Amino acid sequence: MTEGNFVDYVKINVASGKGGKGSTHLRREKYVAKGGPDGGDGGRGGHIILRGNSQFWTLYHLKFKRHFKAEKGNDGGKNRITGSNGKDIFIDVPLGTVVKNTTDQSTIFEITEEGEERIICEGGKGGRGNWHFKSSTNQTPRYAQPGLPNQEIQITLELKVLADVGLVGFPNAGKSTLLSVITDAKPKIADYEFTTLKPNLGIVKYRDFRTFIMADIPGIIEGASEGKGLGHYFLRHIERNSTLLFMIPSDSDDIVTSYKILLKELKKYNPEMLDKSRLIAITKSDLLDDELIKEVEFEIKEKIEEEFIFISSISNTGLTELKDKIWKMLN
Repeated sequence: MTEGNFVDYVKINVASGKGGKGSTHLRREKYVAKGGPDGGDGGRGGHIILRGNSQFWTLYHLKFKRHFKAEKGNDGGKNRITGSNGKDIFIDVPLGTVVKNTTDQSTIFEITEEGEERIICEGGKGGRGNWHFKSSTNQTPRYAQPGLPNQEIQITLELKVLADVGLVGFPNAGKSTLLSVITDAKPKIADYEFTTLKPNLGIVKYRDFRTFIMADIPGIIEGASEGKGLGHYFLRHIERNSTLLFMIPSDSDDIVTSYKILLKELKKYNPEMLDKSRLIAITKSDLLDDELIKEVEFEIKEKIEEEFIFISSISNTGLTELKDKIWKMLN
């Protein structure tokens, strides 16, 4: 997946179909002088339905089609014939899509399962025909119900990436490099901050033909939970990952402090994120000799309890062990 066609945020207008009106037809047949009312009911307007589809990874297919309008229900006919329902419109979205009302930004629902269908706009109900209104005192009603009006709403679709492992770290921590080495993904890699602006997904091949999905999340900076560095756009992608891999470069000023800053930002954004299983990867370990590695290891063990591992994407050091640890955490 290239960065250019990854779309995780779209606004669309959806409108259901209005209901068909009931018929005021009166029965007219040879030798039947007063046939009475026989007007049928109107058909229901078409729904707008959002459907979860695991074949989609992005909202790119909705980027250029912003308006969806369902068919209206057909009117009722003679002989109590009910009008046909308007055709429903199905909008396929990737799993992990959050649907919000654009006006007040309230969350309406989330799509998380394959084939899950949720109606966002109900079609108008068809009006009742005049035969419903006949009585002993009104045997030929010449009126019927109109169909109920349709619903129309502007909604915002936000995609929260569904992955087994999310890579969390400051910009330039080596997240994209790791993804490019252990998966077939080809994220943009450069030696400046915020090279990655949109999530990249890759499938990691493990032993015995087993796989898991890894997501490269754009870098987080201090204050991201308050929106700094587009933090709100990036942090939501971490919510769906079952395991978090914190990536901190070995040449950081203070590895433990960096880790605590990342934890603090996650906690501020959503405290539930701290319930996920965590693993720390000290990247760029090829810059350290054995003596320095022992020093760093001793310092980390003194201050934090989480499990950690030294890796290098350039020299492929510790990557097999990293996969083993992640697989163990996932299962």
